[in-house]
Amino acid sequence: MKPALRVKDIERITLRVPFTERVRRWNALLVWQWQIVEIIRVTTDDGSVGYGETLPHYTWGKVSDEAIERVRGCNPAELLGDDSLGAGLQMAIYDVVGKALEVPVHRLFNLSKVRDWCPIAWWNTKMSPEDLAGEAQDAVRDGYIFHKFKTRPWFDVYEQVEAISAVTPPHYRLDMDWNGMLMKVGTAVPVMQRLDQYERVSIYEGTLNQADVEGQRELRRKVAKPIALHFGSPPFHTAVREAVCDGFVIGGGVSAVLRQGQLAGEFEKPFWLQMVGVGLVTALSAHLGAVLPFAQWPTITCMNNYTDELLNEPLTICGGYLQVPDGPGLGVEVNEDALKKYAMEEPYRLPDERHILSVVWQGGRVVHFANMKDHCWPHFRQRGNDPAQEPGVTLEIWDDDGSKQWNDLYTRLQQGPIREQRGGASSGNIGF
Repeated sequence: MKPALRVKDIERITLRVPFTERVRRWNALLVWQWQIVEIIRVTTDDGSVGYGETLPHYTWGKVSDEAIERVRGCNPAELLGDDSLGAGLQMAIYDVVGKALEVPVHRLFNLSKVRDWCPIAWWNTKMSPEDLAGEAQDAVRDGYIFHKFKTRPWFDVYEQVEAISAVTPPHYRLDMDWNGMLMKVGTAVPVMQRLDQYERVSIYEGTLNQADVEGQRELRRKVAKPIALHFGSPPFHTAVREAVCDGFVIGGGVSAVLRQGQLAGEFEKPFWLQMVGVGLVTALSAHLGAVLPFAQWPTITCMNNYTDELLNEPLTICGGYLQVPDGPGLGVEVNEDALKKYAMEEPYRLPDERHILSVVWQGGRVVHFANMKDHCWPHFRQRGNDPAQEPGVTLEIWDDDGSKQWNDLYTRLQQGPIREQRGGASSGNIGF
């Protein structure tokens, strides 16, 4: 009898993969640590090598030392579907088993393949209309037609839509995510009904607090375009019974994704797969999308934010669709030179860049913040201290220039936001 396959070795390789030039400035405000990518390399006793990928500062599951020790010496085929392994290790296990058996990963899910090409979205964080338009042009160049971006109270969402529309073909589609920033149904309805008039606008996500079942139900009845919620909040049976959304955002480990995707499919609810990372994550998303019939909305992996996919050959994206790799395992080859090029030393965390953020409304109203996460976000999202969406609003970023003026204001802002009125008297008296 042929001996069972065994895991011989597991390696962690931590990288810093730079962002592209345009998104770097905006990602620095909140998702700066996403540049850190952990690669897991698993080798079996027959010489097969599998790879997985984790964003340790943004993941559904980190790979623990305990999980690595638990896997050593095991038959990797017995570990398939174990979400407790963490993102990169679970992915590497699927990759190495597929390679050892000479089958693509999607064949290991025990589900029929339903598509060879999966819809995929270009993704951006909070960004000015001008830079979003530049990103959209890059997206079209690279074969994308779906574009998802973050909408916020400090940008004019109508200007964002119009700026993108001016530089893209008519079939280019926009999906928007508020992360609950519209707060209340009375605020959200007029904003979304106005956006409904734009042909390019496709899907809305996270407009209100997801636990607000009554508000979500009323919103859905008054808005024409589809509304998506993250799977599980409110509970799936409540979301379906109360008709609070048209579809879902699904992510997590392989078992969770397959379970949630099949459940959504039973009720004919389409969904996005949301699996953030670079080339390996994107390849896995394609294998999952290949077997889940209702993975009909464009997958979000954010791969476009990076300067390198970490693969020898780029994934194929054409007309907004990602081709499912058909080789063994994940069906892609990791670029070993890239692993050496981007390798970083401990501690695996980047120094946060310092900025002063100023939200400016028409008429000269301004509120200054020391940072996005601790000051700007809760000011709007948790406290509702300023308008959730007002035309003409913009965000100014003042980088740390080493000046006394910058340092004095930044020090004062540690105590909380400062308000001023440009062009008139103000208790803030900033005037820069």
